[in-house]
Amino acid sequence: MTAFAITVSGGTAAHAAPTEKELKKKIETASEKLEDVTEQYNKLRLDIKKTKADGVKLEASLKPAQDALDAATAKVGTIATTTYMQGRTGPMTVMVSGDSENLMERLAFLEQITRSNQQDIDAFTETTQSFADRKTALATTLKKQNVQSKELVATKKKIEGDLEDLYDMRETVYGSPTEGGSGSYTGPIPNIAGSAGVAVTFAFNQIGKPYGFGDAGPNSYDCSGLTSAAWAKAGKSLPHNAAAQYSATARISKSDLQPGDLVFYRNNAHVAIYVGSNMIIDAPSAGRDVLHRTINIMTPNGYGRVK
Repeated sequence: MTAFAITVSGGTAAHAAPTEKELKKKIETASEKLEDVTEQYNKLRLDIKKTKADGVKLEASLKPAQDALDAATAKVGTIATTTYMQGRTGPMTVMVSGDSENLMERLAFLEQITRSNQQDIDAFTETTQSFADRKTALATTLKKQNVQSKELVATKKKIEGDLEDLYDMRETVYGSPTEGGSGSYTGPIPNIAGSAGVAVTFAFNQIGKPYGFGDAGPNSYDCSGLTSAAWAKAGKSLPHNAAAQYSATARISKSDLQPGDLVFYRNNAHVAIYVGSNMIIDAPSAGRDVLHRTINIMTPNGYGRVK
């Protein structure tokens, strides 16, 4: 576990107690590291969701694959039985019986039988391989899902421990574990048309709610949880991960920003929703509430429009 806890009193002769400015810097650094881990946690949850969906599809495909394999096996079995019963005389009889006037017709018939049998044999080979591949893929997928689930539990435990350290740090400096919170928003909400207006209004109504890692409401949020919940209210689906939201949105420039667009920071480790007038709403970090604040909290690295 990353050690976020710090000593705030009882400095030794060799080391003076950290100043409030130093403590704030430590909190900022710890918050960013924790948010990075939280977004990794969110991505892992998306990965597990996809792995489970892949497993369901593979499992569903096994029944028709088994049916196809049974049918192909039956055909090949019939070919083998017939060949054994006819021995050398079957095909040869077709070729040499009768007069020479019908020889070409009989040869064509024999070629057709051979070609038909080869198609069945090829189909059997392909179907057998397909069924085996699907079973192997399903086993691999289930193993992957098990590994991901264990990793998710370990990551969650780590974050919960780090959160306790970060809350203690904030309370030491600010006297409250929710420094930065401003309570419920009581100011004007811009009147914006369309789905963007629905998303922005939703975001304004979440101001003052606490940060919660991995949360997408209704009582607490992390950064990507807030933006995904806002746009879900407007009928648009966004993945619960900042980097994935960057990939899921259309690139725009800062000059093209409109309310409802997303603003990305720290190499897509943090995301906020733009609400106009150079302001954003975001879930800042653990121990802080959802805020309405300037877009210039740090330098954005990109902007996205929900498709």
